[in-house]
Amino acid sequence: MEIPTSETDKMSIESFDTTKLLVNAARQRDKRGFNDFPIIDIDCHHYENESMKEIVEFIEDPVLRHTGQVYSAAGTGAQSPLLPGVVGTQDISGRVTRYPLRKLEETPVDDKHRDVHLSLKFMDAMGVDYVSLFPTPMLLLGMHPQPEVEAGLARAYNRWLTEVLLPSEPRIKTMLYLPFNDPEASYRMVQDFGDRPGVCGFMVVSTRNKPVYDNAYMKTYSLIEEIGKPLAFHASYNWNDRTLGNTNRFLITHALGFTIYNVVHISNWIINGLPERFPKLDVIWIESGLAWVPWIMQRLDNDYKMRSSEAPSLRKLPSEYMQDMYYSSQPMEMPNDPDILEMTFKMIKVDTQLMWCSDYPHWDMDVPSVIYDLPFLDEKSKRNILGENARKLLDIDISDRFPDYKALT
Repeated sequence: MEIPTSETDKMSIESFDTTKLLVNAARQRDKRGFNDFPIIDIDCHHYENESMKEIVEFIEDPVLRHTGQVYSAAGTGAQSPLLPGVVGTQDISGRVTRYPLRKLEETPVDDKHRDVHLSLKFMDAMGVDYVSLFPTPMLLLGMHPQPEVEAGLARAYNRWLTEVLLPSEPRIKTMLYLPFNDPEASYRMVQDFGDRPGVCGFMVVSTRNKPVYDNAYMKTYSLIEEIGKPLAFHASYNWNDRTLGNTNRFLITHALGFTIYNVVHISNWIINGLPERFPKLDVIWIESGLAWVPWIMQRLDNDYKMRSSEAPSLRKLPSEYMQDMYYSSQPMEMPNDPDILEMTFKMIKVDTQLMWCSDYPHWDMDVPSVIYDLPFLDEKSKRNILGENARKLLDIDISDRFPDYKALT
């Protein structure tokens, strides 16, 4: 990226620093005492395309590796054919310059990767103790027309992540990307990486057209259940979708796209009896917000009562299975009437099933205060949502950060 030379651009660069951008979050951290109890962010992001030159070296297929090397050497980054193109953009031109300028943010030159330093900057500003780190451009990889590309790049990314990034910083964890378009590759991914340090679960990008009930995935679900780590479905969007393609503003595409795929997957998961088949497999639904949950609970319950013969495996209402699942908070939809949000919280049993996440550094991110400042939550509920629920589910050892943690509970 060429360094801007105008005085205005120089001022923009000088003022662009994570700690400055999050100065209000740091003030909230100190005022609310976020340093006094563990906070775990189950969904934050980095831009893996900025490290693509490193990642492609881990691609095992020589043809794919050479393709990645050619494009990363040319500096095209996300324009590589290994990653699908993006229709539309999440940037808010002239108002949010987070994406183009972050490459210019200064970080220390030491044995830790730049992505680690950038993550620690925002974590410390917000008072976050641990994070589950996800990729960003790869969240659209589920729509790549070549399954072997998704599988090859996912394996390379997971190797790079577990061999380069995670070992240098114990505060950063991940749920490993599964190349769901290739069931066998997904199974091998769980086999080969499931017990690596820093891996606290597995992640499927929801934006794809593969049904979760396909028999080809059953052995993968069984293995994940046996390992005892959760399976997450992480939302994204696809403006090329035939339905979403009818929208003409990203506002609509974002509002619908980040929910509709998870709605389809959770419905298929429940009605096809997967909670009964894998009762010990914990499932998380990430980055879809919460407003969709009451809707699909009521909708599925209503139809199930009329057509229960189509779901013979179920032993209780669909909504009751949903109450056993886990949800991330972001984006926290804040209705004008707080009673609506409170009812949503009650319907999903937030004391045990909801986990806060920031989605940093994306434009619709949430800081911890969106949970802590809710008037209808007591102190214990706030602490459960902000960290304790994730600590238990992801089995995160926090003793190095909170040696007297048990005294806080």
